[in-house]
Amino acid sequence: MSPELHLQMIDSRTTELRRAAADYRLARQAEAAEKRRSAGGRRRSLFGKIIPA
Repeated sequence: MSPELHLQMIDSRTTELRRAAADYRLARQAEAAEKRRSAGGRRRSLFGKIIPA
């Protein structure tokens, strides 16, 4: 394998791995944000059931 081809393969693989890491990080951030939002929603619904409007 020529050194140029090897360097291109390494470069493309690095790009793929960085893109996958960014997607994974974005998914984890969205999941964490959803957990924060749902925690507050549960509390409100609990109070709504205890104290009817």
